[in-house]
Amino acid sequence: MKAPIVLIGIGELGGEFARGFLRCGHPVYPITRQMALSDAADQIPTPGLVLITVQESELDGILKDLPESWRDRVGFVQNELLPRHWQRHGIDNPTVAVVWFEKKPGMALTNILYTPVYGPRADVLMQALEAIDIPTRLLKDEDQLLFELLRKSLYIMTVNICGLSCGGTVGDLWMWHRELVREVALEAVAILEWLSGRALSAEKLIAGMIEGIEDCPDRNCLGRSARFRLERALQYAGGAGLETPRLNEIYRQVNQQKRK
Repeated sequence: MKAPIVLIGIGELGGEFARGFLRCGHPVYPITRQMALSDAADQIPTPGLVLITVQESELDGILKDLPESWRDRVGFVQNELLPRHWQRHGIDNPTVAVVWFEKKPGMALTNILYTPVYGPRADVLMQALEAIDIPTRLLKDEDQLLFELLRKSLYIMTVNICGLSCGGTVGDLWMWHRELVREVALEAVAILEWLSGRALSAEKLIAGMIEGIEDCPDRNCLGRSARFRLERALQYAGGAGLETPRLNEIYRQVNQQKRK
């Protein structure tokens, strides 16, 4: 029997990965909010992979409590993920999948682009993805991983925040509101530059974001975390001392709508 896989967080995304692991012959052990990570680690001390599929807002809490025996077996799949999120918890070399497919309750899986994967257990993740017909690609180095993380973050931040202003699909957004998209994207790139501590090519990242828009134009802009993403972006901008006039304008617009 193949090595067991631990899944922390069993939502729609985690369920898809579980299906892939099972098809590959891995036993899968789900960890729910009611379960203590330390107790689970006592029972499964050396899993093949510990895949964390919780939302971005829950990630820090999970990593603070992550058992020592699991720390070199971690995999991440979160949106808006950057190296700073695992480095501040002393995790040096995780396995990361930059997930572009989407699964919502009661809806079929929607795939956008391909899912790049990098890290010591990339083969396990790639086999699971291929088993459920998700196109994937192995990245060569950490620079490629950083670019893929940044362009996915830019995509999700830009379309969600723009969606708060005009709604609709990402295809409509790009067709009818390009000026808005570029203004929001440029402010988002400045925030990502500060978060990553690297000088970034805004045009290269925006071109990568547009690939995602054009690959699946019928996807809705808005997600349930859109407002939270805007608020978090403004908090980052404030901490960095960045000017974000377009994000501020959308935030005021959202608050006016909320009061009506």
